[in-house]
Amino acid sequence: MGLSGDGDVLRGARSEHASGGVETVSTRWRSVLVWMLRILSVLWMAKGLLAWAVIFGLVGEEQPPFEARLLSFQAITVYFAVMDLVAAVGLWLTSTWGGVLWLLAAISQLLLAFFFPRLLPMTPWLAGGYVAAILAYFLATWAAENEGS
Repeated sequence: MGLSGDGDVLRGARSEHASGGVETVSTRWRSVLVWMLRILSVLWMAKGLLAWAVIFGLVGEEQPPFEARLLSFQAITVYFAVMDLVAAVGLWLTSTWGGVLWLLAAISQLLLAFFFPRLLPMTPWLAGGYVAAILAYFLATWAAENEGS
């Protein structure tokens, strides 16, 4: 079963019966993938809102104001504030572009945390969670794609 349109794997493929009727086939892995995307969407929405809270100074009383921080910290925070929210919407809609933006956001956060740990600290447990989520996404997408085969 190939992807004939945007989100066909997630919305269910159509199968034709001998009687000529068309019925939507809903399968287990597609449901797993949709639920996983919705859970990731909620988490990434919270992550994006937390980035906006940092920008507006709602968290971190002991930290200097956002405008007084390093320009590189400001750029990283604004990037994730926008990217995480857009990716969260795409994940909730179970669209292909949502998964791509989420992968871009997650991998860029891992790379920035690895190369610039002072600007974007990340614990090994959180990095492992990101890698596990990425692998689970690929596994669920592959399984949903190949389930009917």
